[in-house]
Amino acid sequence: MDTLLTMHIGLDDTDSTKGGCTTYLTAVLIENLKKFNVTYIDYPGLIRLNPNVPWKTRGNGALCVRFTYEAQLEQEIKDTAIELWEKHAHVNDKGTDPGIVFYTSPSVPEELTAFSKRAETVIVTLEEALSLIQKYHAEALGYNTCRGIIGALAAIGETLNCDYTYELIAYRTPENLGTKRLVDKESIFEMDRQTQPYTYNNVDTEKNRVIITPRGPDPILFGIRGESAEIVKKAFDIVKPLEPVERWVIFRSNQGTDAHLKPVTKLSEVEPYCSVIVKGTVSKNPRLIPVRHIIFSIKIESAEVDCAAYEPTGDLNKIARQLTVGDELEVIGATHKATENKPLTINLEKISVLKLAQQVQTENPMCPTCGKRLKSMGKNQGYRCEKCGGKYPELKKKETALPRSLNLGLFITSTRSQRHLTKPLRRYGQEKKCCDTKTLVKDWHS
Repeated sequence: MDTLLTMHIGLDDTDSTKGGCTTYLTAVLIENLKKFNVTYIDYPGLIRLNPNVPWKTRGNGALCVRFTYEAQLEQEIKDTAIELWEKHAHVNDKGTDPGIVFYTSPSVPEELTAFSKRAETVIVTLEEALSLIQKYHAEALGYNTCRGIIGALAAIGETLNCDYTYELIAYRTPENLGTKRLVDKESIFEMDRQTQPYTYNNVDTEKNRVIITPRGPDPILFGIRGESAEIVKKAFDIVKPLEPVERWVIFRSNQGTDAHLKPVTKLSEVEPYCSVIVKGTVSKNPRLIPVRHIIFSIKIESAEVDCAAYEPTGDLNKIARQLTVGDELEVIGATHKATENKPLTINLEKISVLKLAQQVQTENPMCPTCGKRLKSMGKNQGYRCEKCGGKYPELKKKETALPRSLNLGLFITSTRSQRHLTKPLRRYGQEKKCCDTKTLVKDWHS
């Protein structure tokens, strides 16, 4: 009987701003490996890494395929993967640093999983990745700076044993690349109506806009994200493409899970290029900056940091306008490296309003004799009436509590401006606690 082994192939950074797509390379690889009679043990992993890294191309996604195979076919499998990786990598385009990693083992070490979690939240180095590759006897190839090796290894390490989602991605035929994507808009809105809340981020109802179709030069026609492989397949059958679909694949992913967020308790713990969760109290009222962006400040112990709700964040921008000094919040967003001209700022993805400060309107009291509004006689000297001449040194200003139109609760940036990893409101309450993928659905790629 032939010996069966388990292989994990990680892929990253084969695309560029001019085109290409690592998910498409993965789809082609899945099809090509069928000739070796491999058995896939999971859906291909579409792993979104730290969205704040300054050198990312688009969504900073890395891919992994996992399968069992006959031991004597190992070199042919690796040669096929490398040939496809080299063919589809845009190695001559600026900023493209592709990587591919092979790891043979029935399980993934905890140290690799920990590395992946760090790659989702902070900046990790190529040296760290290469050290782990050497330690666990994996193999890696890279071009240019070889930075893609980091993502490829991280994709292998992320086994999605907690919360996860699915995405079915349909691809265009080569002759249509670079042209406007043709998908029936009404069918996408209908798909959203029929599958909610089990699919998400299909449409932007505020702008009446479809958001499952990308705009760039990549080969993706559309992508449907949801809670299960079955629901994204159902959704796919409802959508009506108006151009040929070359192929499609279902991926399992950390998208929509908030995997990129890092809780911090002190401002000193905030690192550049990461996404944080931090509690604080509004210390400076919201102010408007061009063009319709809102900036306010919160205090965390004795430190203060600016928070920005940019105009495209939609409802989040409107909520930020209603904040006032003293409101207690949990703010969630991305940080970038502070410069001489720009202080550390949290670019908001979410605001959780925990407690509202009481807003008070103060007025001079009314004259007890004639009912006219009194005038102040000076600080701590009381009031006098200009009409009847009465003086009332003991009277104080009248305070009236003002109602707040803002409610407690969680508020999230608009659908159109959500990052791949941002958990949308539709997913709250549907989080998964463990991986229950035992059997892949029939026809999960075509």
